[in-house]
Amino acid sequence: MMELVFLKEKFARKVWMEVKTITMFKPRKIDLTEHVLELIRRTSTDLPADVVSALEQAQKREKPESPAEQALVFILENIKLAKANSLPVCQDTGTLIYHVYMPFGYSMQDIISQIQRATAKATELAYLRPNAVDSITGVNSSNNIGIGAPTIEFHPPPLSPPSTGGNKGGGHEWEDEPNFSFKKKSLIKRNTEEFLKNETLRINLMLKGGGCENVGAQYSLPNSALKANRDLEGVKKVVLDAIYQAQGLGCAPGIIGVGIGGDRGTSMLLAKKQLFRKLDERNPIPELAEAEEELLKKANTLKIGPMGFGGVTTVLGIQMGAMHRLPASYFVSIAYMCWADRRRSLFYQDGQSYFDE
Repeated sequence: MMELVFLKEKFARKVWMEVKTITMFKPRKIDLTEHVLELIRRTSTDLPADVVSALEQAQKREKPESPAEQALVFILENIKLAKANSLPVCQDTGTLIYHVYMPFGYSMQDIISQIQRATAKATELAYLRPNAVDSITGVNSSNNIGIGAPTIEFHPPPLSPPSTGGNKGGGHEWEDEPNFSFKKKSLIKRNTEEFLKNETLRINLMLKGGGCENVGAQYSLPNSALKANRDLEGVKKVVLDAIYQAQGLGCAPGIIGVGIGGDRGTSMLLAKKQLFRKLDERNPIPELAEAEEELLKKANTLKIGPMGFGGVTTVLGIQMGAMHRLPASYFVSIAYMCWADRRRSLFYQDGQSYFDE
């Protein structure tokens, strides 16, 4: 135990000295404005491949010529036209939610300013609808910039560079925070160096429309009305209740993000963070992976269907995350994303940028 404490203290001192050395220099100058503008364009006009594939499979499952099947036909045609003409997939371009994974040496304020400039420019080019309204005066800012708009969250970079495959590839919700080991000096040295030398800056962007945002929900367990206790079975009950209560108002078929634990604020943040996961990614926590599969099957028996027209596809995916909580609290938050699951990632290094598919 004493050795572990010593290693932790030594590691902390080393990181502090490295950071102190870095901060003695001027921040590295980059201009991400045009890169972020392209990120916005792609996010608004071109749905991710996994979402399009899920919608195509959903159409095949519905009864031919039924209202549910026809709704998906129109949705898929809309997606094709939006991509071909660089037009928003949906007229409600939603709230912009940025998550920035920033290596050491960059200026946070510079990046905020560049994101704001790109957001305003995207609004001018009609990739975005003006959606930032002053809650007191009711005046629209006309450029999506305002107090708390857009949402921009900063994080340290993941230890490993982004990858495109595997259950724990870069870019997943569960790998966002560094996973340092204090057991061996070699691991401490390796992790410190990798953490400080990671040069890839990543920006995740989500556009979340008002309709699906309005049907999000939060439960405090136990819930006597639903007979939901403070356990995973109770979580499943409230998730299904939230999906049922939403009916078609969230523009089904939806994607459901679930945050278990935390406080009221962090629980909902965790739920929304799940929505950055791809639909074909399996949760690395076995209990949650099983719960996701079970809930997906049960949700699609509710007969709500695409846009509330009935049918067998009410949700495209359920993505769950959990965090520690107070003994006195047990919150379950549900973030509902509509079929227009607009999320994209920008990766930037050495003046070059690339985007996920």
